[in-house]
Amino acid sequence: MTIRIECDGKVATVIHSRPEARNAMDPESAEALTEAFLELDAKSSVSAIVFWGEGGAFCAGWDLKYAQAFTDPVRFKAEIVEGLAFPADGATPPRGPMGPSRLEMSKPLIAAIEGPAVAGGMELALWCDVRVMAEDAYFGVYCRRWGIPLIDGGTVRLPRLVGQGRALEIIMTGRKVEAQEALRIGLCEQTVPHGQARAAAEAMAQQIARFPQGAMLADRRSAIAGHGLPVREALAREWGGGVETIATEGAAGAERFASGKGRGGDFADI
Repeated sequence: MTIRIECDGKVATVIHSRPEARNAMDPESAEALTEAFLELDAKSSVSAIVFWGEGGAFCAGWDLKYAQAFTDPVRFKAEIVEGLAFPADGATPPRGPMGPSRLEMSKPLIAAIEGPAVAGGMELALWCDVRVMAEDAYFGVYCRRWGIPLIDGGTVRLPRLVGQGRALEIIMTGRKVEAQEALRIGLCEQTVPHGQARAAAEAMAQQIARFPQGAMLADRRSAIAGHGLPVREALAREWGGGVETIATEGAAGAERFASGKGRGGDFADI
């Protein structure tokens, strides 16, 4: 199997394992990845998810050995143009070319990046909430050199992270973006030594999972949904979700703190 799931308490790690292809994405892996993420998003025992490519590569993009079959226009129309098209009626779209990149996950998702996360692999990393990169890992729109455009969220998500001008420079040149630059420009949130990306991402996921989940998820939803909205509308969304969570979770947490039961342990620094 190219996709497997490993769990540690409330943290699940989705592993893509096609090391012979540097974890390039073929249709079977794309389908299996999508199913794995849907399964974990629905599972109440899982609070945070890590996404990792086994064998020293996060993902080298779309499998070009598969893509070359699209010199057949009939197959291209059936499998890509029609098979993966967004429905005109606004219904739930099919999976993306890279698999899960069209899913709107309800739980925190952390990419653990070793080696290349390029072309479609970069798009998968951008889909995640947070990116942890090994110091020798790198991004890049490497599909630029093969005449293949970004069709799985790259042109949408990259400008939101790093700004339009910088995103366009990265997209148009197709150059390599190494981990230290990615950290500096906001394309990743943490760098770690070679071989430690998965462990660091899982440690971050465990840290997230230890908190009361209602408030954390409300804040996550507000940050994602409020992006690009007018300030007043975004504030109203934040308020609505926050007030509801205070009633269901926050009041009990405040009572624990006031009684001293919430201090010490993991929260000794409060």
